[in-house]
Amino acid sequence: GDSWGIFTFLCAALCNLPALPALNCSEELGTSQSIQKTYDLTRYLEHQLRTLAGTYLNYLGPPFNEPDFNPPRLARAERVPSATVDLDLWRGLTDNARLAANYRAYSRLLCYLRALDGQAGTAELRHRLGHFCSSLQGLVLSIAGVMSSLGYPLPTGPAGGPPASPGVPAAPNDFLKKMDDFWLLKELQTWLWRSAKDFNRLKKKVPPAVVTLRLEAREF
Repeated sequence: GDSWGIFTFLCAALCNLPALPALNCSEELGTSQSIQKTYDLTRYLEHQLRTLAGTYLNYLGPPFNEPDFNPPRLARAERVPSATVDLDLWRGLTDNARLAANYRAYSRLLCYLRALDGQAGTAELRHRLGHFCSSLQGLVLSIAGVMSSLGYPLPTGPAGGPPASPGVPAAPNDFLKKMDDFWLLKELQTWLWRSAKDFNRLKKKVPPAVVTLRLEAREF
């Protein structure tokens, strides 16, 4: 009697499942996944850069490829975005401000790296630089995705155009040109190290959300 009626009702409900309204996951889950993806990409780029930097510094030759080479930062190198901000000051910024700073920095660093790609003297080095530039472009886009998912506007200004360096002449000699390249790689290493920490903290602030289901109206 009653048991058979319940069974018949469940069967009918299962048969009609394809006609149920579409189900969507909450947007918070997408935000969490976007942050995790960006964090993973920074760690991958850190690993990739260790090999690339060693190869490029060997290409530059001594003293740039010597382990204890630690020159003072020249005024010309200031056009490269610096990551040497006090950590307490950096952590005191809002998430929006840190994300915007990362977005601007990697956009400019990417421009400089593409210039290196065109100047590298060996096919292998050009290939490695090209691959790294593609990965770094992916990081720029990934950061933009995180900012969008959190409701933050992207920084104004071009992201992929040539770096603005008004009043900065080309290096007058080969040594200073190599010094520019050295500082570019050094700053990029620091940015990636700090960005990995930034996104690790951010993903803890935006944990994976419990999937909530919303019924969308269906027109018949």
